[in-house]
Amino acid sequence: METTPWLERREQDCQRHNDHRTPYQRDRARIMHSAAFRRLQAKTQVLGVGMNDFYRTRLTHSLEVAQIGTGIAAQLRHGYPQLQPWLDSMSLIESLCLAHDIGHPPYGHGGESALNYMMRSHGGFEGNGQTFRILAKLEPYTEHVGMNLTRRTLLGIMKYPALADTLRQPMAESHITHYRQLKPSQWPPVKGIFNDDAAVFHWVLAPLPEDERQIFIAPAAPPNGSGHQRTRHKSFDCSIMELADDIAYAVHDLEDAIVMGIVSRSQWRDFVVPQLEQLSDIWMKQYLTQIDSVLFSEKHYCRKDAIGTLVNALVTAIGIEEKPLFTEPLLHYQAVLASPYDQLLEILKQFVLTFVVRKPEIQILEYKGQQIVMELFEALASDPMRLLPLNTQARWQCVQQNGGNSLRVIADYIAGMTDEFAARLHQQLFSPRAASLMDFNY
Repeated sequence: METTPWLERREQDCQRHNDHRTPYQRDRARIMHSAAFRRLQAKTQVLGVGMNDFYRTRLTHSLEVAQIGTGIAAQLRHGYPQLQPWLDSMSLIESLCLAHDIGHPPYGHGGESALNYMMRSHGGFEGNGQTFRILAKLEPYTEHVGMNLTRRTLLGIMKYPALADTLRQPMAESHITHYRQLKPSQWPPVKGIFNDDAAVFHWVLAPLPEDERQIFIAPAAPPNGSGHQRTRHKSFDCSIMELADDIAYAVHDLEDAIVMGIVSRSQWRDFVVPQLEQLSDIWMKQYLTQIDSVLFSEKHYCRKDAIGTLVNALVTAIGIEEKPLFTEPLLHYQAVLASPYDQLLEILKQFVLTFVVRKPEIQILEYKGQQIVMELFEALASDPMRLLPLNTQARWQCVQQNGGNSLRVIADYIAGMTDEFAARLHQQLFSPRAASLMDFNY
């Protein structure tokens, strides 16, 4: 059974009258009822908010990740009954899946690149690090400890469990004279926990034996020999959440692209089918190489059946791998996708990346959002006590007076914006056309 420290919270929880929920059910409720979670309904997933009323936003994506995550957990409970003590709560898995994108800024990766560049000398910015920060510090469920979630939930949300400064490598970033020239590929974010949140990070890992903690946070060299270092480990719960996220991204974002006509059947047959034919699985050869006939069908129920078939094939191919480096069960066990289904998932992810994410029309929207976010940051940082909302001014002033990283407060404010709010604030600051003050009740 899981040990007591993983149920602890940073502050003692107030047990409400006749509340019989488990700790993880309370965690899930705090996430679902948070303002940060609600704002996901108006944040870009892959396609820009407002392009169509069908495609997924960050909110609907997160709901689908939660559904897939609990499906994976149910599959593992059935296949590995000895692990049931560590798969005892679907609410825990739902919490991680619902919260995994909560720190992503407006305009998707365009907004992330913009904030990372503007924070380049002040700790950088990365969406997963911001997720941890919102849950553990910013969301005003409590005065100082965010949502005050259980230690195990905070461990599970850490996709990259190391402090950013331990992963950062000196890089020959291209010199730019103006941020309109910024190329995100030349300024990659460090994937880790912000050093501003080091105290919470160390609290989460405190129950681990010292030798295992050092192994867990030890960085690995970047795969191509350049760039920042990467973490090499994650918790058992996080491995389930990450697989669910990858499946939702590869399959459901593919569905959006098909319905909106962004990808074609010929692109599928040219890019995906030849790679599927190289895989060893008989079912893939017999079924998936012909799935395009229903995947691109004008009959919606045919397409939904094909999408369901892809998701089921991936979920049911997930098993357990053991890591002998760790004795702590939450680190010892990992959910993994068996071969060749791991290759199938990678093929689907690359198809979405190549024909959807990198499509010039999508990149133009991302670039536009990138410029909006950088211009907002520059303006707000120029005179915080004049331009920030009063409550954010108070935070900025407190951090400034205590010698902290006050620009992190500005990054927090912008990262919390929806796409539409960021666009309206940008217009209010830079457009001659006046906007109503009522537009900015935030």
